Amino acid sequence: MDTLIFILNIMGYASSIIVISSIVIGIVLWVKGIFPVLLRLGNGLARKKIAIFAKNNNSSSLKNLLIDSGLFSKNNIYSVTSINDIGVAENKSIYLVFWHDWQDNIDEILSRVKDNTALIVYAPQELGFIPKETMAKLNGKRNVVVTNFRGRLLNDITTSIITTSYK
Repeated sequence: MDTLIFILNIMGYASSIIVISSIVIGIVLWVKGIFPVLLRLGNGLARKKIAIFAKNNNSSSLKNLLIDSGLFSKNNIYSVTSINDIGVAENKSIYLVFWHDWQDNIDEILSRVKDNTALIVYAPQELGFIPKETMAKLNGKRNVVVTNFRGRLLNDITTSIITTSYK
């Protein structure tokens, strides 16, 4: 009987060591993997600034979409409604371009996009497609996303917040 109790006692210690080790490893992996992403997302939502390149109703519609999502502060959203106002976007982290309003000025926008700035082009298909030559130009830049749906637009902005570099 003493032998059985001794064996069960050793098995109890071994299982306790396995459980404690698993918890410690889990915490270390969470801190190294998930925590930095959550920190970047939180900082990005609080600090990153979005420049919306759209005109008239499209500008207010996109701005309301972002504010109504509850993810973005209205203080971090700026509207660029004409080529003369493009300087407003100079230090912003994300450029959101309504394609059909700015298709004639896309080269000017592309020339101002820095490597650590995300460019998201929103081009609803019902208004027409982006030409292949322009798609090739967009593909040549870093951190460029082309989207056709409003729901996807929110996802792409959130992903861009996480993936663009921080100073």
